[in-house]
Amino acid sequence: MAHHTAKHGYSDLISRINRFPQGAPASESLYKILSILMTEKEAALIAQIPIKPFKAKTAAEIWKVSEPEAKKQLDLLCDRALLLDIIENGEMTYVLPPPMAGFFEFSMMRTRGDVDQALLAQLYYQYLNVEEDFIKNLFVNGETQLGRVFVNEPVLSEDNNLYVLDYERATEVIKTASHIGVSMCYCRHKMQHMGMACDAPMDICMTFNSVGSSLIRHGYARQIDVSECMDLLAQAYDHNLVQFGENSKTEVSFICNCCGCCCEAMIAARKFGIMNPIHTSYFLPEIEADKCTGCGKCAELCPVEAMTMVSANDPKKPKMKLAKLDEKICLGCGVCLKGCRTDALTLKTREKRVITPETGVHKAVMMAVERGGLEHLIFDNRALFSHRAMAAVLGAVLKLPPVKRLMATEQVKSRYLLKLIEMSDKKTIEG
Repeated sequence: MAHHTAKHGYSDLISRINRFPQGAPASESLYKILSILMTEKEAALIAQIPIKPFKAKTAAEIWKVSEPEAKKQLDLLCDRALLLDIIENGEMTYVLPPPMAGFFEFSMMRTRGDVDQALLAQLYYQYLNVEEDFIKNLFVNGETQLGRVFVNEPVLSEDNNLYVLDYERATEVIKTASHIGVSMCYCRHKMQHMGMACDAPMDICMTFNSVGSSLIRHGYARQIDVSECMDLLAQAYDHNLVQFGENSKTEVSFICNCCGCCCEAMIAARKFGIMNPIHTSYFLPEIEADKCTGCGKCAELCPVEAMTMVSANDPKKPKMKLAKLDEKICLGCGVCLKGCRTDALTLKTREKRVITPETGVHKAVMMAVERGGLEHLIFDNRALFSHRAMAAVLGAVLKLPPVKRLMATEQVKSRYLLKLIEMSDKKTIEG
């Protein structure tokens, strides 16, 4: 099966991955990671499948094998969480997840004996924490990011609650999910092998809906109900962890409960905070200087060092400190309020509401427009393209702001896309 491509399997797969809006720059570390996760033959097979969801019949035609043989191979890849299988209308659909949030994390979301997780952790640390190309590509390029922050709900006041929309609440994601799974935190598991993990809870990584269902089915997540997930969320609040989830309004696939020391998202926010690598909540802490005692607890809790302590400039108390916020890098998580014992911190709304993509498809399209590569989503030459998939992508393009729709048109150079945009604009004007 695909023996003629196996020699260059890893290179082909890296090229394939880089068709995603968030890719994976080639490096020696990445080649070693892939060689641990899969054989070169398997990499060659994965490199040929579509970016968009597909069925076993499509893989069979691409690989030139029978459909049962293709399904057997696909199921084996799903068993190792290299692919996800999603049941839609009673039919099994497969999808190649990106590295992040995807098969990198999945490989460390449980202890397993079929791969060398200690070596894998070292390679992930090298590729993600030492080398910066991948993290910059993932978190810094473009305005639309992979993830967003959910505000810490227990610190919300009655007035704050008036401004929080349902999709901005982690509790609402939990309550409305079709499936809920819990797994080991990839970040802390990685750091544990490096001897650098903190004491935050380990089994607290949440996955939802179709992604959660696939991970549960293949043993990478334990299925839990709403009540247990709410208990885990409360545990995360108690440990001052930040809720970092998928950047979409619907069908959220994950919520990580992040510490500032282990989690890549928080580390990226500290390294590249001025570039806004994470979408913030709608809130900002506000400091009442006359109530601040300078204890420093808020600065200690801040995962991205947005809250710091500065001199109070009081000649009568030369050692006195006051809290100071850098609004440009603040995530709006609200964790800092948990440490304030004098009510010197409250939450205020930002001047502009943070824009969240409607769906995962909408997010992917926006990321592709900003980073380049929209043509790979629309015209995937390895896919036997379905009208439904094209409708989803083009529908997301038509919802983009005018400037980004123009960018999309320039990328694709498609008369068809341009005509759709013109028709959409005409309909909006007439409506």
